[in-house]
Amino acid sequence: MTTLQHRDNRRQFAELFDWAEGLPGLFNLPATMRGVRIEEFTDDDKYVVRAELPGLDPAKDIKVEVANGVLTIAATRQQEEHDGARSEFHYGTLTRRVLLPDGADEKAVVARYTAGILEVTVPISAKSAEARTVTIEHTD
Repeated sequence: MTTLQHRDNRRQFAELFDWAEGLPGLFNLPATMRGVRIEEFTDDDKYVVRAELPGLDPAKDIKVEVANGVLTIAATRQQEEHDGARSEFHYGTLTRRVLLPDGADEKAVVARYTAGILEVTVPISAKSAEARTVTIEHTD
């Protein structure tokens, strides 16, 4: 299987969970316990990932990492509600990994958090890896 086919298969598998989450009654988890919902697209010379992470403090609760062609968004959610004699809390760690496109500049990633949306921008170089013949060394 080629790398491109592998990426497409992984992306389709992730999209299946996004689709299934929308079915009524199938996943009755509170919003605070669901996975990180994202949208991803290429815009000119950059790859953009937007993640829904409302109610979090980006300095304390959100971590963005890039390594080996994979963007990882991790968030820790702690929410407590007190209503008179009753209290309720939700907590958990949410993680989402996205494969970066070929040519992604991992050293120039920028992340911004505005109104509950984390936007991660990754520059993409116009250069694509060219195929080349590799000489095989032979030793006896």
